[in-house]
Amino acid sequence: QVQLVESGGGLVQPGGSLRLSCAASGSRIATYTMAWYRQAPGKQRELVATITPAGSTTNYADSVKGRFRISRDNTKNTVYMQMNSLKPEDTATYYCNVNRASSWDWGQGTQVTVSS
Repeated sequence: QVQLVESGGGLVQPGGSLRLSCAASGSRIATYTMAWYRQAPGKQRELVATITPAGSTTNYADSVKGRFRISRDNTKNTVYMQMNSLKPEDTATYYCNVNRASSWDWGQGTQVTVSS
């Protein structure tokens, strides 16, 4: 059974930066397209970014394009997301998971709050 542990969130001012990490255990992630998702209070979970197994292709939601960068280190079984120029509307709980119809069990997520 795969376990996902997200970390790196926090409170940051608008325009600030954070780097999220997602450590997986129980399965090697190297063969999977991985993704970051987020869920704001009262809203559905949305896909933020994806990265192919070797990291050669990434895709982003329009709302974060040019500000966020997803990456991975398969040797560490970890996925990252560098978030720059953060906006209040980026406030949400961020999760990582495999990008497919049948997801792994969701981790606890990491809270990102952008506020002055």
